[in-house]
Parts: sequence; structure tokens; C-alpha cells
Amino acid sequence: MSKTAAVLRNEIEDWRGFEQRIHDLLELAGMDDDSLRPELESEIETIERELENRSFQTMLSGKYDEGDAILAIHAGAGGTDSQDWAEMLQRMYLRWAEARGFETEIIDLTEGEEAGIKSVTIAVSGRYAYGYLRSEKGVHRLVRLSPFDAAHRRHTSFALVEVLPQVAMDDADVQINPAEIEIEVYRSSSAGGQNVQKNSTAVRIRHLPTGIIVTCQNERSQTQNRESAMSVLRARLLQLQQAKQEAEIAILRGDYTKAEWGSQIRSYVLHPYQLVKDHRTDYEMGNAQAVLDGALDGFMEAWLRQGGK
Repeated sequence: MSKTAAVLRNEIEDWRGFEQRIHDLLELAGMDDDSLRPELESEIETIERELENRSFQTMLSGKYDEGDAILAIHAGAGGTDSQDWAEMLQRMYLRWAEARGFETEIIDLTEGEEAGIKSVTIAVSGRYAYGYLRSEKGVHRLVRLSPFDAAHRRHTSFALVEVLPQVAMDDADVQINPAEIEIEVYRSSSAGGQNVQKNSTAVRIRHLPTGIIVTCQNERSQTQNRESAMSVLRARLLQLQQAKQEAEIAILRGDYTKAEWGSQIRSYVLHPYQLVKDHRTDYEMGNAQAVLDGALDGFMEAWLRQGGK
């Protein structure tokens, strides 16, 4: 309760500070001094941008929207091309998070045989990290001339993006009985690039009632790896619980449809033209490279403004 109160106090103080800035601006404008015009115009533009951003954040009102996120990327069918695509997505989201000032940590990674990655799990920490990233959940499709095809033919690759909220240990929505989990400690066999050392101590946790298995292999201590793995397990159990509730509600409404792998949410076309298009909102950008460098805000905001579904 005290944590919630502190967040609300900070929010109120932030809005009061914003209100004071507007009041000060009106006072300066009332002085009718032409020498102040450039300063006034600059401050007005700043306040308008901030007001637009604050207005948008009111849409991030879900229970976990303001908190941290767990982002997982899995290569789909397509062999090396899809594994390379998964690594491209990893880079894209790390760039996006860096631009927003979010902290990221790769807590589990499995490399591809020839190139790219088979899967990666990333902890993303920052205000509204989950609220923004939940728009990215789904299948992402890439169309390009394959750099792994000797004939340089056009290939289509798929990768699945999962986004989960980081759930606090005392969250009443997720309860884990210690007797219902198995914990195994082992030595990582993955080179893991710069972020995961070959000889790091890894942890694998199996949740017996659901069969969910999570792993964490990082250069940190066994205790820290175990905490990270438990964090992912809590997030996956919450996801399972929410999916079950949503399915039950959909069945009652008569509009239940099973989620299938092939229904991509976004396509990234690099050949024969450049275009990134979100199939849920029809929002698109012709500069595909900018998107792959992390320019995702337009896609996220379009999805949220549409209702986030």
C-alpha cells in the first residue's frame, strides 16, 4: 500500500509542477513584451508536446502497464533466416529501449547453429515499459533477399514475440507453492555472445502443475539467476491465468477463436520495396531501416489509440 501511495504522490507532484509551468507561462505572456516572444514560443511548443504525451499515457491504465516487462523472442520456421530475423528483432527492441532510457538485461539466450538466435528473454525496466511493449505481442514477418541463400532468392521468415508483465513476489494474482516446482542448476552450454558467458551457472525451473519450464543463464550468481527465473515463471503463470479467463469470457460471448501461429501482426518488407505495416491498425512506415533501428513509437501508439486489441 505504501508503494502505491508513493507512486500517487509523485504523480500528483508531477502534475502540480506541470500546472505551475503553465501558470508561469501565462504570466510571462501577460507582460506583452516582444523580447520574450522567442522564449514563449519555445516553451509553448514544449508544453504542447508534453501535454500530448501525458494525454497518451492516460491510455496506459492497465494494472501492469506502468511497470516493467519481460520480452521474449522465438525464431519460427525458416531455419537460419528465421534465427537471423529473431536476432534482428532483439537488436530493434534493445535500440528502442535505449532511446527511451529503459534498462535492459538479457537473462536467457540460445544461439542459432549458423547465425542469429533461437530464442532470447530480456528484462526491460522503466516506467510504462509493459504498457508500451504489450503492443508488440504476436508474430512478426520479414520478407527480404536471403543473405544465407547462394541464389540470393527472396525468403519469408517469422518470429514470435511474447511480452509479459514483471510480477512482484507479493502479487496476490500469482501464488507459487514451493512444493510444486523443481529447480535444477547446470552449467550453460551456450556461448551467448557478450551477455551470457559459456561457464555461467544456469537455473532451470519446472512448474509441475502446468508443465511450464523457464531457464536463466547469465554471468551473475546462481541466486540471482534463480530470482530471474522465478520472475519469468510468475509472469508466465499470470499470462496463463489471463488467457484462460479471456477464453472463458470469449466462449460466453460466442466469439472465441483459437490463436494460431500464422496470423502475423506486422510485416517488414525489405524487397522488392521497403515497407513496415501493422496489420491490426494499418499504420505503416516506408523507412524500414529506421524501424529496425528502434523507431517503434508510431506503431505502439497507433495500436493503443485503437483500443489495444
